[in-house]
This record gives sequence, C-alpha cells and structure tokens, in this order.
Amino acid sequence: MNYYIVAGEASGDLHGSTLMRALKRQDNEARFRFWGGDLMIAEGGDLVSHYKERAYMGITEVVKNIGTILGFIKKCKADILATKPDVLILIDYPGFNLKIAKFAREHGIKVHYYISPKVWAWNTKRVEKIKRDVTWLYAILPFEIEFYKKHGFKIDYVGNPLMDGIKAFSPNRNFKKEHGFEKPVIALLPGSRKNEVEHILPVMLSVVDLFPQYQFVIAGNASLAVEQYSSLDPEGKVPVVTGQTYDLISNAEAALVCSGTATLETALLNCPEVVCYKFSAISYMIGKMVVKLDYISLVNLIMNRLVVTELIQNELTTKNLKRELENITSNAVKRKDMLISYAALRIKVGEAGASERVAELIYKRSL
Repeated sequence: MNYYIVAGEASGDLHGSTLMRALKRQDNEARFRFWGGDLMIAEGGDLVSHYKERAYMGITEVVKNIGTILGFIKKCKADILATKPDVLILIDYPGFNLKIAKFAREHGIKVHYYISPKVWAWNTKRVEKIKRDVTWLYAILPFEIEFYKKHGFKIDYVGNPLMDGIKAFSPNRNFKKEHGFEKPVIALLPGSRKNEVEHILPVMLSVVDLFPQYQFVIAGNASLAVEQYSSLDPEGKVPVVTGQTYDLISNAEAALVCSGTATLETALLNCPEVVCYKFSAISYMIGKMVVKLDYISLVNLIMNRLVVTELIQNELTTKNLKRELENITSNAVKRKDMLISYAALRIKVGEAGASERVAELIYKRSL
C-alpha cells in the first residue's frame, strides 16, 4: 500500500520513522511519501518537506510566519490529492494536521491520527472537530482514554513509543571516561528549539558555579548549531554532547530538563529531575489564559500528582533552581521518593511495542 505520513518537529520524525519500520514488517509492499525529517528519510520513500522548514514556536512566531505556514498547508492538501495515497497517517502536530484531517474528511479520505492532539490542555472544543474529522485516533498517554470517553469518542491506547527506544537502549558505561568527566554529572536538557534554548539555558547555566562538585553537561540537539549553546556559555565551562542524550541522562546524578517529551524520557531512564520552562512574556500571558492544567510536565500529568518540581516562567530563577537541584542530589528522602514514583510511572505508561501495535491496527483497518 501507499502510505502518506505527515509529521512535524524532531519527535514526529522519530515516531514516524519507527512507525514506518513497523509498517514495513506488516506490509511487504509498503511505500511511503511523507513530511518528516532525517530519521524518516533513512527508512526510505519520498520526502515532501523537512520539518526544519516549518519549525515555528510560540504564538508570536506563528503569527509572524502565518503566510508561510498557510502555504505549506495548501501544498500538503494539493499533494495528497495528486498522489492519492491508500492510507493517510497524521502524527501529532495539531496546528497543521487538524486542518489536513478536515480536508481529508471533506474529500472522503479516512484519517489515522497517531499521538492525540493535547486538547485536554486547552480548547477542549476541538474534541468535536476531532470526532468529526478523524476516523481512528491512537493515544500514547493513558489518561487520554478516559478524557475522550467523557466526550463520547472511543480511541485506542497503544502505549508510549518512548518505551520502544528505551527498551532498545543499552547504556554506555564508559560514557564518562570517554568524555573525560571525572566528577558526578548533572545533565542540562534546554530544549530542541532555538527559542527554548535562549530562554532556558542561561538560567540553567547560572547554577553551575554553585555546584563545583559536579560536572554539568549540555545535551545538544542535532537540529541546532553548537554556536547556539556556546554563545550562552562564552567561557566554555559546560561541554555540549550531541547525539548521546540517553547516555548522558543514564550516567547523570540528576538533570535540569526543559518541559516536553524529555521530562518523561528522563523519568523513564530513572534520573531525578527538575522541570524548567520559560516563554516570551506575551506567549506566557496568552498561555495562562487558555491552558487549564495543574501541571505541565508529562510525568506529573500521567501520575496526576506532583512527582517532579516544575519551575515555570518567573519561578525559574537561580535561587529556586539551586534549591531544587540540592533537593534531588543531597536530600536522600526526596530523591528516593522520586525514584519510587518513577517505578509507578513506568507501570502506568506500559510495555514497549507502541509502534508495532499502531502499525498492526493501521494495516488491518486499511485492507
């Protein structure tokens, strides 16, 4: 069958690539055309647009580039009609993909939507649009099943694809030695977007001199130039390690993590963490008005209680970060409590195999 996949951002590229791999195991004649990234390219097929072309973050940046974004949406619609795929798969990326879902439904194309839009966070009215436009929805967060059930929409919980990568991951026990790190390591994960790094990394770096007993290390993102990090650390105190994030986390005593998927990855790799996030002032004000959640990190949302401390916007200060980092490195009770909660989190998330489960459902429903 001919599969058309639309993914945005690095996470969508990752999940898209593992799904493509699983679909090839289900369907010997699988052919792909996609919007994605380097990982999806490696699986074979025809790339229409790389996610780096569409990497806009925050309300102000989206508004500024609205013409370009609408142009990409128009291009995607036209390409779907021109290529007439057997199967349309949309992965996360709701600002873009919900418009494609509506278009597909209007043209009689069934939609497989993998990784539910976070309508439980804000604008729950979009649930009705999802029910109208999406044929099958595959969720990766356990609490989403009950949320959609309340809205009269039966969906499939397939487990979290992060478990696939973590199960396959084998830690490099020589990581510290290979990099010459003699002290215990504190990992810094400042995000995958330029704006995130610019807002968050300076605060993370502000505590480095307060913990001389530790080696701080930045987890670099391949989509960002090394200069993006070094410009914020002109003295070069903190090394940047790119492409080895899981090894960095698994060898770290603790981590300071930008809110997002990385918070869940860090917990599943059993590393105590402090969650950090900072928006532009305008984006934060708008976000406060529309987002109605008790927590922002996936760890706390899944557990429905405070497991990891979240320092957001004005709370993300050197003083607060110092206190919370001390709590998870020097306070044995708090550190133990967090690790016990991580064990419960892994049970809630479930076993590996999300990509295989989704691929099987998509293939069977498309026959």
